[in-house]
Amino acid sequence: MENEGKAILSLILTFNLILWYFFRGPTPELTFSVFSQMDLFQTQSYDAPLAERVRPQQLGQVIGQKHLLAKGTPFMHFIKSKRIPSMILWGPPGVGKTTLAQIISREVDRPFKQLSAIQSGVKDIREVIRFAKGRPGTVLFIDEIHRFNKSQQDALLGAVEKGLVTLIGATTENPSFEVNAALLSRMQVFTLKPLSIAETQALLSYALEKDEHLSEREVQLKEVEAIYRLAAGDARKSLTLLEILVNSQEEEPILVTDEAILAAAQEHIALYDKSGELHYDLISAFIKSIRGGDPDAAVYYLARMLDGGEDIKFIARRLIILASEDIGNANPNALLLANACFQSINVIGMPEARIILSQATTYLATSEKSNAAYQAINEAMRFVKNEIPHPVPLHLRNAPTQMMKNMGYGGNYKYSHDYEGQEGNQTYLPEEIKDKRFYKPKAVGIEKKIRQFLSEKWDRK
Repeated sequence: MENEGKAILSLILTFNLILWYFFRGPTPELTFSVFSQMDLFQTQSYDAPLAERVRPQQLGQVIGQKHLLAKGTPFMHFIKSKRIPSMILWGPPGVGKTTLAQIISREVDRPFKQLSAIQSGVKDIREVIRFAKGRPGTVLFIDEIHRFNKSQQDALLGAVEKGLVTLIGATTENPSFEVNAALLSRMQVFTLKPLSIAETQALLSYALEKDEHLSEREVQLKEVEAIYRLAAGDARKSLTLLEILVNSQEEEPILVTDEAILAAAQEHIALYDKSGELHYDLISAFIKSIRGGDPDAAVYYLARMLDGGEDIKFIARRLIILASEDIGNANPNALLLANACFQSINVIGMPEARIILSQATTYLATSEKSNAAYQAINEAMRFVKNEIPHPVPLHLRNAPTQMMKNMGYGGNYKYSHDYEGQEGNQTYLPEEIKDKRFYKPKAVGIEKKIRQFLSEKWDRK
C-alpha cells in the first residue's frame, strides 16, 4: 500500500507539472529597466576586475570623450531630448563604447538588449525584434558590429528604419569599410578617442579613491607615463595595469611609478613623449633615411616609433607627403602605394599594420627620387606672391556668352587633339611670362622621359 501511495503521488505531481508547462502563459521577457540596470552594475562582485568595479553609471562619471559629452554638443542634445538616433560608436578598445551605450539607455529610459557579433546570429536579432515590437524604441547594443556579415546586418534594416529598435553598434574598425552602406545611411557615426595622459591620470585617481578595494590600500600615484604608453589610451588596460601593480605588492605605501609598472607588467616600452623632442627627432631621421635611400636605417627608426606607441596614421601621412615631395614623377607609383598604405593601416590596425608600413617604407627608400614637382609649386607660389597677376590669354578663356565670344574669349584656341605633335605651336602662360619655367624634371626614372618629352615638344633645354 505504501509503494502504491508513492506511485499515485508521483503521477499526480507529474500530471500537475505537465498542466503547468502547457497552461503557464507566456514567459516574461528579460527586460532591463532603468532600475534593473542600476542593480546590475552596482552589485558587482568584489572579485570583478577593477575596470568593471569602477565602470561609470552616469554621464558625469565618464572620463574622456569631451568632444561628445560637453554641454551643447549634438550628442548631448540627443540624450537630453530623449530622442537618440541609431548610431555607431567608433573607436579603439577600452574608450567607453559599451559603457556609453548602457548609460544612454538608462538616460532615455528605454529597454536595453545587448548582443555580441561574435556569438550572435540572425536568429538572435529576430528574437530582439520580436521583443521590440511590443516595446518600440528598444535600445539594441551590438558589440563589434563590424563582425556581422551582410545578411546579419540586412536583418536589422527594417527594424531600424521603422524605429522598432534604436541600434547602437560598437566597432574598432572604420564603419565605411565594415558596415553595409544601407545600414550605415540610417545611422549616425560618433568617433571616440583614446584617453589623453591627463585623462588617464584622472581615471587612475578616480579608481584609487572610489574603488572599495583600492581605497583600503595606501597607494600613491607618482607617475603615469608607463601606464599611458602601455595602454595607449585604453581605459580598461590602464586600470588593469594599476590593479596588477597593487595586487603584486604587500608592503605599503605602494608607489605607482613608471619603473614599478614596467616591472609588474614584465613588458618593455620606449617611453617617449609624442609631442616632445624625441618624437620629432625620430620622424626626422625616418624621413631623411628614406630620402637618402637607406631602407635599413628607415625601418630602424620606424621600429623605434612603433615601439614607442607612435600614431601609425601620423607615420603613414608623412609617407604620403614624402612620396610626392621627394619621389614625385620619378616614380608616380610611389604616391599610389603610400596612399594605399594609409588606407590599409586604417582597416587593419596594429600589430599587423607594422608590416604594411615596412613595405611602404622600404619601397619608398629604394625608389628613384626627384623633388622637381615640389620645387615647381614652391617656385610658382613665390612667383605669384611677388608678381602682379597677369591676364589669362584670350584664347584660353572661357566663353559662355555670345558677348564674350565677340570679345575674343576662346578665339583661336587650338584643340590639342587636332594638333597632335604640335603642342608647342600654342602658348599657355600669359604673354608677359611665356618663357618662364617652374617644373624642371630630373634625368631619373619616369622623369627622364618627361624631360625628353618637354625638350622635344616645347624646346625646353
